[in-house]
Amino acid sequence: MTLDTRIRDLVAHAYQNAPTFRRIMDEAGVKPSDVQSAAELSKIPVTPKDKLVDFQQENPPFGGLLTVDPETLPRIYLSPGPIYDPQPPLEDPTPALAPFRAVGFGKGDRVLNTFMYHLTPAGLLIDEALRALGATVIPTGPGNTELQIMMMNALKATGYVGTPSFLAIILDKAAEMGIPKEAITIKKAAFSAEPYTPSQRSRFEGEYGMATISAYGTADLGFLAYTPPGQDSFIVMDSIYIELVDKDTGQLVDEGTPGEVVVTTFNKAYPLIRFGTGDLGVFVQEPERGHRLRLVGRVGDAIKVRGMFLHPNQLLAAMSRIPQVKHAQAVITRPDNKDYVVVRVELKPEHAGEDVSEAVRSYVQAMSRLRVDEVQVVEPGVIDPAQRAIRDERKWD
Repeated sequence: MTLDTRIRDLVAHAYQNAPTFRRIMDEAGVKPSDVQSAAELSKIPVTPKDKLVDFQQENPPFGGLLTVDPETLPRIYLSPGPIYDPQPPLEDPTPALAPFRAVGFGKGDRVLNTFMYHLTPAGLLIDEALRALGATVIPTGPGNTELQIMMMNALKATGYVGTPSFLAIILDKAAEMGIPKEAITIKKAAFSAEPYTPSQRSRFEGEYGMATISAYGTADLGFLAYTPPGQDSFIVMDSIYIELVDKDTGQLVDEGTPGEVVVTTFNKAYPLIRFGTGDLGVFVQEPERGHRLRLVGRVGDAIKVRGMFLHPNQLLAAMSRIPQVKHAQAVITRPDNKDYVVVRVELKPEHAGEDVSEAVRSYVQAMSRLRVDEVQVVEPGVIDPAQRAIRDERKWD
């Protein structure tokens, strides 16, 4: 089936079966007959990720976008917003295996899966992909560095999936424990949820002899693209269609020009069509590799920290539970290649001098599942409430 045929069938199906998508098209004056090819997809407005919150509040729980009986859903996840992410059965699970097949996972591998298995989809989806390829999964989840090392050594784990920064932490700790590089059994690694930097690649592939890939995905859409071993640009997966658009007009940008990554998924059970991810990307033509995607930043309000999105709404919700706080702002930095979260708070005059550190840490973690490293009480005027509630000041090497 050609791309144009897939687009045409998807739009017609979603218009007939997803009332919110029908409303989006009707309000834009677009009929299914107007979209007969990928080139005509731009007639449909972009739906920003944040709009899912509004849709789900208006038409709970899935915002009028689910086209199958909810009783057929194997799982439902939760994203910041809050957004309830239905996981429909995949019509064809094969494309989801591509990143893990590319790095060589298969029968005989024992793989540490350090992604979370609750609330968010990464842990379970990767678990299923690895097992489909014949690998044995060690479902460790995040954290517990010394326990990870113990299991790696005892079980002779050959693979790792998780963030690159956590693998670096594991290797640093192993070195502190006197474990030589030659004794590290991990030789294949798949990363996601944060940038994979050149220095990390040089370390993992050069010093430790690993084959590595980086996969790009979202909780709403699953995996979208991946970098093959030894490369740093993304191959777009067959299960989705990506456009790069001007964030103000929703129209396609020229090749080589950065634009918002807008995704159309071909899963008809939950057809997200022209879904704005908030990520910035650029398409480039590479010698002998062809059309590739590079990610260059974000345009949305949510910031990904340690593999989890932190949204301004979560910070505001947390602060609303602390009556002493007048204004708040989160600042994300990256000393020693590790994400560091500082929450600055301005107290109301009548509460000057009070200690709210534990309350701030507790409520932010409850709302976002993200640990706060430091709480700073600042003088009036330091936080401008008109500016962004989350400042990303990280530098990626």
